[in-house]
Amino acid sequence: MCSVRVSTEDQDREGFSLLEQEKRLKAMCEYKGYEIYKVYKDAGISAKTGNHRPAFEKLKADIRNKKCNTIVVLKLDRLTRSVYDWENIMKFLDENNAYLDCANDDINTTNANGRMIARLLTTVSQNEIEKCSERTKFGMVGAIQAGQFPYT
Repeated sequence: MCSVRVSTEDQDREGFSLLEQEKRLKAMCEYKGYEIYKVYKDAGISAKTGNHRPAFEKLKADIRNKKCNTIVVLKLDRLTRSVYDWENIMKFLDENNAYLDCANDDINTTNANGRMIARLLTTVSQNEIEKCSERTKFGMVGAIQAGQFPYT
């Protein structure tokens, strides 16, 4: 039921991020009276489109098999930063009579307003990733033009 993710191997090695997410999600579940079926952890895997996340796939299988019906995440961007992926997740949840409850972003997909806010926040998240990628590419071009070769 709880899904936690860190996007870099450094965050995974340090362990602080996953542990803190799990602690806060368990407290939220206790407060809301949710029964925790399982905590699904994808460590060191980005939420970018196309990345295979084994724990998330197991979570989806458990939802399909009616072992749980609510995904609880700390922030929406721990689930995805892609508008395309978000729409697929929304379709999946709808088809399986399941929901998302997001602690920090105060999103609950049981109603239209919650789904709308989730779509808006996912759009902002995707924009942040795209802008970061643009800045990185721009910086690399500048470094190469200055005779510095990154990653050598």
